[in-house]
Amino acid sequence: MIVEKTHLKDCYVLEPRVFEDHRGYFFESFNANNFQKKTGLVIDFVQDNESKSSKGVLRGLHFQIGAYEQSKLVRVVQGAIIDVCVDLRTDSPTFLQSFSAELNDENKKQLFVPKGFAHGFVVLKDNTIINYKCDNFYHKDAERGIIYNDNDLNIDWRLSKDEIILSEKDEVLPTLSEYLNEN
Repeated sequence: MIVEKTHLKDCYVLEPRVFEDHRGYFFESFNANNFQKKTGLVIDFVQDNESKSSKGVLRGLHFQIGAYEQSKLVRVVQGAIIDVCVDLRTDSPTFLQSFSAELNDENKKQLFVPKGFAHGFVVLKDNTIINYKCDNFYHKDAERGIIYNDNDLNIDWRLSKDEIILSEKDEVLPTLSEYLNEN
């Protein structure tokens, strides 16, 4: 597994070694020992989530707070997404900076999103299946979010506003400054 540092502290792109032949392919999607050796981070994933979405669906930017913060390891099983994370850790040297990467079923790359980050993705192909591991359980009362098109974050989602499909919940998320002023 190749582990690439991003410009955000503790955020990594993982690229597995893929073994292909006439039967198909095999790869190890995660190995805790290798991950710890290459990043210095100890992760104990406790929950796996999967979603299927149509092109244009944008989910995010989501996170949990307090004792319920989650690290995530995100990968695409089928299709393609732009995966985005934002560092919300006030003590971090990369506070309020964002990172994005295209994850798809061809490059098989994964994004490790540490605790204290907002996370979201936009789907680039119909019938995209996303799988992600979490190191903490979902807790509804700790759930928070920031509107995807926040002017201060200025994230390039690579789709026009007319192409983006949001849930009712994601349409009314606060801006970054609203969130920061409340907390």
